Amino acid sequence: MIPALICVASVAAFVQFLVSYCRSAIAAFRRTEVSPRVREVAGMGNRGLAADDFARFLQLLHLCPEHNADQLKIRAVKTYYALLRVLEFVSRAFVPGVAAWAGRERLDCSHFAAVALDRRMEFSRDLFSRQAGIL
Repeated sequence: MIPALICVASVAAFVQFLVSYCRSAIAAFRRTEVSPRVREVAGMGNRGLAADDFARFLQLLHLCPEHNADQLKIRAVKTYYALLRVLEFVSRAFVPGVAAWAGRERLDCSHFAAVALDRRMEFSRDLFSRQAGIL
């Protein structure tokens, strides 16, 4: 019984830490505008960001060279996004307020991924410029 209690407490503490870490990472990117370049690459046109754009931005992120500075944050936000999808689905019928909050958080995750994509594209451009300058 005690090992099960310790396991549950550890998982709860981990989830709490994950949520806090992800919300702070998302808040750091929240004030940055999504560039027109990212909108063009993602095929968004003039429409606004949607919560379901997260997967598209992740696919585009995987096409860019990895930048070690943001790899952990992207993985953590990906996990957080998956938890939010489950929470939104489960709470939609019973607690609509929680489902609405989870939807807003998923939208913030999509914004985070769009800004991370913009930063990776800029990193790739700088990397290419440095390599082209050497040749």
